[in-house]
Amino acid sequence: MVINTNTTAQNSSDLLATSSANLAKSLQRLSSGKRIISPEDDSAGLAVSMKFDAQSKRIGAAVGNISNAISFTKTQDGYLGQVTKALNRMSELAVSAQDTTKTTTDLSLYDKEFKELGSYVTDIAKKDFNGVSLFDNTVVKDVTIDSDGGKFTMTNINLGDTAYTTATAGALTSTTLAFTALGNVKSAITKLASDRAQEGVSMTRLNYAKDALTVQKTNVDSANSIISDVDVATESTNFARQNILVQSGTAMLAQANVQGQSVLRLLG
Repeated sequence: MVINTNTTAQNSSDLLATSSANLAKSLQRLSSGKRIISPEDDSAGLAVSMKFDAQSKRIGAAVGNISNAISFTKTQDGYLGQVTKALNRMSELAVSAQDTTKTTTDLSLYDKEFKELGSYVTDIAKKDFNGVSLFDNTVVKDVTIDSDGGKFTMTNINLGDTAYTTATAGALTSTTLAFTALGNVKSAITKLASDRAQEGVSMTRLNYAKDALTVQKTNVDSANSIISDVDVATESTNFARQNILVQSGTAMLAQANVQGQSVLRLLG
């Protein structure tokens, strides 16, 4: 029996330190919800998790871009719906102005409304969305639609097109001018129908891209969760185990330290 070196106490102390460290690690996992607290826990898993996390954030940013682009196209279509009503009314006025029973005064009234509607269409052509022109044909509008920076180019709607400007510049002061104005407005309506159809194509494409990214983000987040998130049920069991080991280790260390006192009996 020796008193300078208590190997039993040293072994108990080492085991207690290990159990205490494991208990602290388990407590960190449960409180943070993360399985990987430090790189030493799973270095490869941490590397994969970091890439998944970055990809998820890029996908989220792309979804935001697409959502804004969809809002842009919906705003466009809202204005184009009003342009449709204006052109329809202008075509109606152009037909009414060709009535030979109408006087010059009647034609001037038709012409006044016709010009006001034309001015309304011209004003809409100047509208913008968050400072970006809605109907400027000179700016290419590329929308980022994936986490790798892939682009989709929206088709521009140009209300400054000749078909529109010619229609809005017409006059109804005579039956001859009214006939010409009617032809021009019909051409503008045809152009508008084509523009709105193309806008619908862009909106559909953006919605599909958004839906695909939403599914992709869910899958990426799920894969990342498997790697980085803690299984609470399993970790709770481990926590209870480590807690018992710490308590029993503390008790056994106390017993190991007491063993040396038996030497006093030999000395007495």
